[in-house]
Amino acid sequence: MIRHAELKDIIPIKEIYNDAILHTTSIYTYDAYTDEDQIEWYLQRMKQGYPVFVWEEDNQVAGFSTYSSFRSKPAYHYTVENSIYVNRNFRGRGIARTLLQRLIIHAESQGFATMVAAIDSCNTASIRLHEGLGFKRSGIIQRAGYKFGRWLDMTFYQRALESPVLPENSSPADKNIFPDQPWK
Repeated sequence: MIRHAELKDIIPIKEIYNDAILHTTSIYTYDAYTDEDQIEWYLQRMKQGYPVFVWEEDNQVAGFSTYSSFRSKPAYHYTVENSIYVNRNFRGRGIARTLLQRLIIHAESQGFATMVAAIDSCNTASIRLHEGLGFKRSGIIQRAGYKFGRWLDMTFYQRALESPVLPENSSPADKNIFPDQPWK
């Protein structure tokens, strides 16, 4: 079952996230999150209006997904970056795919134009997942991070989403470039 995360899910989410921090190159950070870190992460997502979904199975959080702003500048407002993590005991069962499909549907319903994924270049499972749902490779940053005694390359993938013809709060210059667009 996929549902919106609640405060009661913070500890299981933290455990899944920390496993990825401590044992994989999926996250380019070194230190595990504390309970307080994860609560703050969750509250910020809620405050900013970004979803956090969990996959619950047998009363256990088996995975979670979310998206947030790709960059903070106003022109990036219609691009979001996704994150999907699954408990190691539940991997290989299609949970990540279903969570990502839910994120895509949600992002489209909110009017976002592009979803981005920043994936460690060695994470072939995540690359296959994203390619299988229509994401296209858009670039690689070599030596983007250093973890576990080696340099890591970051591959970016993106997917166009169903979006407004032209964003409502685009700049005046956009109106000159696209004079025939309907403006509200």
